[in-house]
Amino acid sequence: MPAIRILHVIASLAERTGGPAKAAREMARAVARRGHEVSIYTTDRDAGPGEGLVAGVSFDDGGVAVRVFAQGAPRGFATSWPLARALDEAVAAADVVHIHSLFLFHVWAAARACRRHATPYLLRPHGTLDPFIRQRRRLEKRVLGLLFQDRVIREAAALHWTAAEEASLAAPAVFGAPGVVIPNGLDLSAYASLPQPGGLRRRLPETAGRRIVLFLSRLNFKKGLDLLIPAFARVAASQPDLHLVVAGPDDGMEAPARAWAAEYGVADRVSFPGLLPGIAKLEAFRDADCFVLPSYSENFGIAVIEAMACGVPVLISDKVNIWREIAAADAGRVATTAIGDIAQTLAALLADPAAAAAMGARGRDFVTAHYDWAEIAVRLEAVYRALAEGRVPPP
Repeated sequence: MPAIRILHVIASLAERTGGPAKAAREMARAVARRGHEVSIYTTDRDAGPGEGLVAGVSFDDGGVAVRVFAQGAPRGFATSWPLARALDEAVAAADVVHIHSLFLFHVWAAARACRRHATPYLLRPHGTLDPFIRQRRRLEKRVLGLLFQDRVIREAAALHWTAAEEASLAAPAVFGAPGVVIPNGLDLSAYASLPQPGGLRRRLPETAGRRIVLFLSRLNFKKGLDLLIPAFARVAASQPDLHLVVAGPDDGMEAPARAWAAEYGVADRVSFPGLLPGIAKLEAFRDADCFVLPSYSENFGIAVIEAMACGVPVLISDKVNIWREIAAADAGRVATTAIGDIAQTLAALLADPAAAAAMGARGRDFVTAHYDWAEIAVRLEAVYRALAEGRVPPP
């Protein structure tokens, strides 16, 4: 079969932006390995030093051609007129376009170019249509909806959901547009040989002799840090060997989280190491006794399956949209977004190390069976081919 020309458009590939950037890069590489011509157009938004995401630069990313454009004002909208101009030519040459996220400049620009050149596009909301997220900044989103976003959703060849729960929660906001459920994945080879224990403990000497409860994600309003810290304090009151590591780039919640730690009397038992990239992240998983993500909204939760791939027992809220799958496989523990329930579930998890280790092993097997990019790429390929041929892909 002929190769498909696939163009991804996303506001940022910066590591500090978390799961969306990681997923976009890895799915693009996975599909490129199947012999397709894949490219990513993005901006220098949030780029950190050493990431190579410099405006005007093009580079090869594991077989994927990446082009980076300058972000301008208004920055909150991720505006980039250079990107918009370049998209006109790129979209004309593509068989299908994969647009990531909603309510940002690149979504408007990419959909406009697709309309002009009659190129089908797959639209991935990245959790932005979850009711919890929709109700935030409602007036602004309503204006953007009327200006362009509603039309972009209606005209999508299909919407890309990463979990059935995400599709169900978003259903009232998609105007009946068709959708496909294809999860995020992992390059499992990156987890086949983990670092020796002790790397995180050397980085954080205050954890010596303590069991580590790990939170690793953006420090964002939706991640449930206001639930996790008081829940941890309750459990730590009777288990003095516990230490909470809150790792990840600050997205507006580090100062409140530090204040909560002081308020609940655990400031000396909570560490904030910031972003842990590359091997440092694997070292964190290697030293963790459990991983906790009590989000109020999470369309998928890549950090969850990363932890599971490392054999770490996980505790997630029932707002992480893959919670049903994890619970059905007995591959993790699930709590509601209530401090008492999180504390009780965390205490039970930590009380039985043998059961936690067995659950961690089941989690690793579960990820291997369901979240390997090599297998997921086959499903993505089928969707891209259907769209490129003018067919509606099966749900």
